[in-house]
Order: sequence, then structure tokens, then C-alpha cells
Amino acid sequence: MTQPRGYYTADEVRLAEAELFTRVPDGVPMRRAAYGLATVVASELRARSGGVAGRTVALLVGSGDNGGDALWAGSMLRRRGVAVTAVLLNPARAHAAGLAALRRAGGRVCADPVAAVAETSHADLVIDGIVGLSGRGPLRPGAARIVAECDVPIVAADLPSGVDPDTGVVSGPAVRAAVTVSFGACKPVHALAADRCGRIELVPIGLRLPEPGLAALEPAAVGAGWPVPGATDDKYTQGVTGVRAGSATYPGAAVLCTGAAVAATSGMVRYAGTAAAAVLARYPEVIAVSDLAAAGRVQSWVFGPGSGTDRAARDELAEILATDLPVVVDADGLTVLASEPELVRDRRAPTVLTPHAGEFERLIGREPDPDRVAAVREFADTWQVTVLLKGRATLVAEPGAPVLINEAGGSWAATAGAGDVLSGMIGALLAGGREPGWAAAAAARAHAVAAELAAHDTGPSGSGAAPISASPLLQHLSRAVGALRSLPA
Repeated sequence: MTQPRGYYTADEVRLAEAELFTRVPDGVPMRRAAYGLATVVASELRARSGGVAGRTVALLVGSGDNGGDALWAGSMLRRRGVAVTAVLLNPARAHAAGLAALRRAGGRVCADPVAAVAETSHADLVIDGIVGLSGRGPLRPGAARIVAECDVPIVAADLPSGVDPDTGVVSGPAVRAAVTVSFGACKPVHALAADRCGRIELVPIGLRLPEPGLAALEPAAVGAGWPVPGATDDKYTQGVTGVRAGSATYPGAAVLCTGAAVAATSGMVRYAGTAAAAVLARYPEVIAVSDLAAAGRVQSWVFGPGSGTDRAARDELAEILATDLPVVVDADGLTVLASEPELVRDRRAPTVLTPHAGEFERLIGREPDPDRVAAVREFADTWQVTVLLKGRATLVAEPGAPVLINEAGGSWAATAGAGDVLSGMIGALLAGGREPGWAAAAAARAHAVAAELAAHDTGPSGSGAAPISASPLLQHLSRAVGALRSLPA
């Protein structure tokens, strides 16, 4: 099966680079990176302008190795007929060898901050080589002004300057790139701040990397691992999902959550709750009862969407958590757990909590650290649960395992009820025998694909994507699973 894609911290990359420097001659890694950067820029020029020779590129050059990468790449582009100007933001500390190479190739150099704005505005593309892995915090005023007035596409060298490489945090002025060319390894910023990075192009430079602490399931692996009926399966062997969601006040939560469990697998779904009539009206294949005690045998439970937080709901959650079955807790169930964490902390069976940012803050009792990966890892270890922290970059952590990340590629699923769909999907995968971390991460990927498909199916033909609600997202779930399963391994 396809291995997860790893994301490596600045410290991990630096250690791998130090090891690489013992194996190859001095300067080789930078030239490999620069060649890859120049290749991507040339491809962008062809795509945007129809050619390479005669085009114009401006380099924003800082004092670190990323500035050197940009200068060397500029020298290679100059030899292909591109007019290249390097804007030196710190002339005294510009990479000497890279600057010499650019000058030998006939590139121009600009050290005047006033003229720099004109250089970027006249370019076809701009290369961001301001800061790299060592950079922290926002852009300094001079660079910030140039970037703010730049209205042409930017190709970032390794990462967009001003964005934290490990957390993706933007605390002030920063680059927003159309393309980011990553050297040697993907970094957390490329998923945590994907909207700042644009398209990611990975250039191998020969790094030997450790097992990642942050990784993403490849879409093909999600499709290959999704449970489907085998030759001898029946409705019971595929897993029976139990859903306790919704109420007389919020029957829609029950319909969305139960419908997602139905769509995610082809086994059986049992619903227990006061919205049984609404569920049956939409999904007659569901076994729906109004009382938890009458639900029958299941292989997993989903609790919380629209269930309420009163004493009766609390007691039902406690009853479900007292079983030895996998349980997904979402929405109102998380509010109950924030007040009574002991209900889940000593549990031995798999437990998946699916908070959004506000619910996560209530669970930990404080404002979380800006480092979302560290925060979710700490929570999973402390509570001994699997936690899915929602967002465009959804994080899944379980004790003692790498954090899994799903970068949705957009925010189409940021709509009321979408979380109810996600929790139903996870419950179905758990009932089908999938491990909790994988189930949560795989459901997040299929959920994102369904949202994307729904967004592009909503408007009139040819009109482009349009905002969606949770119902069309749910309607596209089966199609999303099919699309993932069709990907080559």
C-alpha cells in the first residue's frame, strides 16, 4: 500500500542536510535545489506566457541559503534567455557564489529599495528567496513593502517568506505564493498554510529522512483501504453502525449523521433517538428506534450531533462509553465531555473525538498553542484518545503515533451540518474494522473530496464552483469514495 506522505520540521530537515553534506561536494545540494526551482519557473513561464526566452523574472533575495537558491536559479534562467534581475534586500549578506553566478550569466542586480518595486511590477514572475527554514516571524518592513506592492505571481523557494515553517502561523506581513518549490522534503507549512503556498512542487536533493511525525494518507491508499463487500460478506459482517444523534429540536443532525453512515458502507445502520421518524422518512433502510436500549447489536457508536447536553443525553453518552465498542463523540457529546472528562479518559476501547477549534479549546480548558500539531498531539496523549481537530488542514492524533493531516484543498465543507456527516462516516469505518486513526483520516479525505465534487456540481453547467450545504455534500459521498477507489495504487 502507498506510504503516507511525510512532512518534516525545520530541525529534521537541517539534520538531514547536515548528513547530505558529508556525502556530496560542497555546493551540490544548493545547485540541485536551484536547478529544480529554475525548472519549475520555466514551466510556469511557458504555461503563463507561451515561452521562456524573452520573459522577465525578478528575484527577491535575502541573506540566507534561500537567497542563494534564488540567485543560482536566476543564473540558470538567464542562460535560457530570461531577463533576470536580483533585488538584494541585504546586499552585504547576499550569497556570494550565487550572486557571482548570476552576474556571470548576465543577470542584473538592484540594491535600491525604491527601484525594487518597479522591478517586480514589470516582471512576468517573481521568485521569493527572502528567508527560508531559519526565518521566523513576519517580513521586515522593506521586504513587506515590496511584497505588498507586487501584483505578479510569486514562486516561493522552499516556503513563502514570513510564514512559520513548522506551524504555518502568519503573524504579520508574509508572501502569498502561486507555487512553492520545496527542496528535499515537504514541511508542515505546506499543509498547515496551504493557502499561502499555492501549488507544491517537491524537488529531490538526496536527503535521507527519518520516519515523519506528521504525515498525510495518499488518496490512493484511502481508496484501497476503504471497506467494500467481499465475496462472502453479508450485511452483518460488513459492520453495523449505531447512531445516537439528533433530537426533536434538531432532527436534521440525525438525518445527516445517519445518512453518512449509510453512504460510507453498504452494511447496516441502526439509529436510536427521538428523530427516528425523520431518519426513516429519508433512509428507509435504517433500523430506527426511539430508545437506546432497543437499538440492538452494533459494532460502533456515533454520539453527539444535535443530541443535546441535558442529563438524559449525558447518561446515554455514559452508557455508550461504558461498552467495549469503538465510539465517535462529536458536537454536543464533546460539550458533555468538557465538563466530565472522566467519562472517556480511562476508556480502553477506541474513542474518537472530533472537535472544531472552539470545542477543542473547551476540552483543554484554555486557548490552544498556535502550534496545532503539538497541541493535538499533547491532547491525544493526555486523554488517551484519537482526536480529529477540524479545519481546512484537519489533524488526526492518537497516542504514540504520527499525526495525520488532511489538507482539504479548500473550505467548501465549512458549512453547518458537514461535521455531522463526517462523524457518521468515521463511525461506519470503525464498524467496518478500521483502526481509529486511519478511519478518521480517511473519512476526512473522502469528506473533502465529496465537498469539492458537490461545489462543482451545484451551479449551472460551466458556471464553476459554488457554495454548498451539508445535504449535497452527503449526496456526493458515494461518488467521492468511488473516485478514491479508482485511483491507481
